[in-house]
Amino acid sequence: MRPTRHVFYLALAGSLAAGFAMPASAQNTIKIGELNSYKAQPAFLDPYKKGWEMAVEEINAKGGVLGKKLEVISRDDGANPGEAVRVAEELVTREGVAMIAGTFLSHIGLAVTNFAGQKKVFFLAAEPLTDKITWANGNKYTFRLRATTYMQVAMLMPAATAAKKKKWALVYPNFEYGQSAAENFKALMKKAQPDVEFVTEQAPPLGKIDAGAVAQAIDDAKPDAIFNVLFGGDLAKFVREGNTRGVFKNRTVVSLLSGEPEYLDPLKDEAPVGWVVTGYPWDKIKTKEHQAFVDAYKKKYNDYPRLGSVVGYVTMKSLAAGIAKAKSTDTEKLVAAFKGLKVDSPFGPFSYRASDHQATMGAYVGKIALEGGKGTMADFKYVDGASVLPSDAETKKLRPAAD
Repeated sequence: MRPTRHVFYLALAGSLAAGFAMPASAQNTIKIGELNSYKAQPAFLDPYKKGWEMAVEEINAKGGVLGKKLEVISRDDGANPGEAVRVAEELVTREGVAMIAGTFLSHIGLAVTNFAGQKKVFFLAAEPLTDKITWANGNKYTFRLRATTYMQVAMLMPAATAAKKKKWALVYPNFEYGQSAAENFKALMKKAQPDVEFVTEQAPPLGKIDAGAVAQAIDDAKPDAIFNVLFGGDLAKFVREGNTRGVFKNRTVVSLLSGEPEYLDPLKDEAPVGWVVTGYPWDKIKTKEHQAFVDAYKKKYNDYPRLGSVVGYVTMKSLAAGIAKAKSTDTEKLVAAFKGLKVDSPFGPFSYRASDHQATMGAYVGKIALEGGKGTMADFKYVDGASVLPSDAETKKLRPAAD
């Protein structure tokens, strides 16, 4: 028995030594878990990853946060809610991350929001736009960076109502983000223009649009105007079929996200001129903070930024600012620090609201134009996110028992 017992104690001693050695190295870094649909949505998420990598490099070059370097452990969520929750669990339990961030598709963001609430893990939803993340399904541990579907629809409302069109067609991807955007648009239009009619709603499955059939159905309904929520490959197919069939001719079109370079650039000279859109005219924003970001991004990647680049960059800048304010990576202290947290960004300063954990970073609204054979934004302006959010009192009704 003695040799066996001796081997056991040696093994135990080795395990303890290894156990004590690991925190010594871990103490020099702050681990951030990041998950996203990189394989499914590369147009947005490749630039997004470059953005957060640049931010981490900048932060660490200045000494990190609280004297520690940031270390990001990134995983693909498979564009599947179940896989996303499994990945989030793995990041927390196996990798020992202090917090999680990311997600792109709204239903994925909602799944991770639920995970964060149940497991009491701090989660910064970087990109998913559904209102439910910070309202109906909101919880104490989840904050969100990008402007929501409600906010972005509200930004387009001045143009939609000014058009004075009675008959509208809606087209949107049939998942949480598209459904949410359509419901917001109908509600806000009914309030602003009670006699409005919605003559058709086309809701193709994400990534599987039959663009010819959708475009023809819209044209057959004879709308005066179109509200579009498609993005990515679905948008490109819809625009090409719509152009071919003359669906957009003499019709007002307002469209979410279509001014983002990720979705506008692939269209080249087929970009739908005159559409009113939310987007990112990266080459025309001349503020000091934005120019510094563009210059640094071009120097590092020899490429221009997309909106995903800004979102990824500001995601990590937000986490660093929150950790610095909390003076800790403790979850409860992070939650407290993020309430009212002020962050500098390429779009200027913004904050995370204490009432609903929504950031006030805004978006650019303008019209699609052609310049040099490619689409761009013209007549644009920046809309502060705070200007299109409900009051704190109204938010309480939208966010039942979240905290």
